[in-house]
Amino acid sequence: MGGPEVERLIGLLAKLPGLGPRSARRAALKLLQQPEARMLPLATALTEAARAVRPCRLCGNLDSHDPCGICGDPNRDRTLICVVEGVGDLWAIERAGAHRGLYHVLGGTLSPLGGVGPEDLSVTPLLRRLGEGEAREVILALGATVDGAATAHWLADRLAASAVVVSRVAQGVPIGGALEVLDDGTLSTALRARRPA
Repeated sequence: MGGPEVERLIGLLAKLPGLGPRSARRAALKLLQQPEARMLPLATALTEAARAVRPCRLCGNLDSHDPCGICGDPNRDRTLICVVEGVGDLWAIERAGAHRGLYHVLGGTLSPLGGVGPEDLSVTPLLRRLGEGEAREVILALGATVDGAATAHWLADRLAASAVVVSRVAQGVPIGGALEVLDDGTLSTALRARRPA
């Protein structure tokens, strides 16, 4: 079709989340049709990001500054630390503008079947941050999966001895969600987590 370079490009694009072989082929074609306008700027941006972006030593966010822009922002509420599974979750919360405190990226969730134990998560740096005494509340913003719930429960137990309040994000009916299409677990969680109207 287009030679080994094109096939390699398609193969690499297909490894990205949300892109299968067909989508990767379409993306590669668009890039190749205008290499000066699309492909070369993308290649430059990829190279620059690969050289400059690193995990923040405080929270684990990805940024070209260390500490990251969030940890370095003097206007953030340093008494709140929102614990998330991954950087994608941190970015989603930031995009929503729902949290003005700090973050801590665990780097995964406990998964006995997946071979992920407590030693594989970034818990020691979190405990060190809490030991510094500035944080007053830890918000566990982990997914509503079995592994997320197990990790939240395990972390809550670990943090019980500290002086911080430990809370979890609410779970339940999404905005715009019809009750008839929700699964039983989501409905029961929503009913248990109800609040005054």
